[in-house]
Amino acid sequence: MKTIRTEQLVVWLGVVALLSGCGSCAQQLSSSSEPETANNSVFSLEVITSEPRGVIWGMSFVDDDTILYTLRQGKMGLLDTGTGGITPVVGELPGVLSARQGGLLDVRAHPSFATNKTIYLSYSKPTDDGATTAVATARLDGSRLSDLQEIFVAEAHSSNTHHYGSRLQFDGAGHLFVTVGDRGERHKAQDLNVHNGKVLRLNEDGTPPEDNPFFEQGGPARFIWSYGHRNPQGLVFDAQTGELWEHEHGPRGGDELNLVKKGLNYGWPTISYGKEYSSGAQVGQGTEKEGMEQPVKYYVPSIAPCGMIRYSGDLFPQWRGRFFIGALAMQHINVVEIKDGEAVGEERLLTDQGERVRALAQSPSGAIVFSTDSGQIARLVPATNAP
Repeated sequence: MKTIRTEQLVVWLGVVALLSGCGSCAQQLSSSSEPETANNSVFSLEVITSEPRGVIWGMSFVDDDTILYTLRQGKMGLLDTGTGGITPVVGELPGVLSARQGGLLDVRAHPSFATNKTIYLSYSKPTDDGATTAVATARLDGSRLSDLQEIFVAEAHSSNTHHYGSRLQFDGAGHLFVTVGDRGERHKAQDLNVHNGKVLRLNEDGTPPEDNPFFEQGGPARFIWSYGHRNPQGLVFDAQTGELWEHEHGPRGGDELNLVKKGLNYGWPTISYGKEYSSGAQVGQGTEKEGMEQPVKYYVPSIAPCGMIRYSGDLFPQWRGRFFIGALAMQHINVVEIKDGEAVGEERLLTDQGERVRALAQSPSGAIVFSTDSGQIARLVPATNAP
């Protein structure tokens, strides 16, 4: 394990402004905002390992000292966070379409993993119509996977190789939330007959819960929890509050952090704070419309968010309750403070590292662990000179 920095670190504190002329609680970091510089010596950055085999897309702790992680090209590994040693996972892994944004994506240990040894995987599944997002379970004994069972295949088939979404999150009450991107077919995010651009809620065996908001409509709608999303790659269920939080990539600008509620429409592509890539024109009908939800926070320009935790540990009490979001395009960890349902503050950590932050996890001890597209897994721990 290599300690990169133990000296005082510089943290950028973004200036956050309320939207003018909008009756929502959405907040933005706009291109005109000048970040303030704040000196901070509360953490040190430790690189635990460098994985030479590819992009680490998902991570999940399976015990106090071991991370199970996915590699987008279709492989998995186990990381000993104490020694930095890597053990490849062997056995039954799902077949994936590893192209552009697709491959083996998220991983989540079951809440009762200590006794049932069950993990959940999401991935881009090749189909006759291209590919779609799928979910499977498997048993992990040591470093071997067995009893692989595909439990859900999203109705989001496309020949496109992007916008799979694919984050997984348990609610602790027998349900699994799954995000699915719009697959580059944006109009389908408003269609309840398909799963493009949706947050889904499944029973842990992959069946639809009868109390889902559109269950009575039958078909794909039975699984839908919320809709009107673009490409959700961050998902947190807060067990203390019962809240589900999601972030998603906007087009050119307009990345969103949303408090996701049952049955609601989050607007894509009818409304957005982003612009069209090619022309720079406004997407859809503007930034708000009756019956469509506003984000709690949005980013212009985009940070390209990926992965998210809501910190609940004891190592950094000053950050408890804040969201830690990976940034791919702007290469940092974005920290958002929420009070009374509104975004009231933002920090940008590790802006000098030049790393695309892909996934985050909180260790059982309270360290903040993250992966990068260069193959690193690192953590933030309290600095020895912290006040």
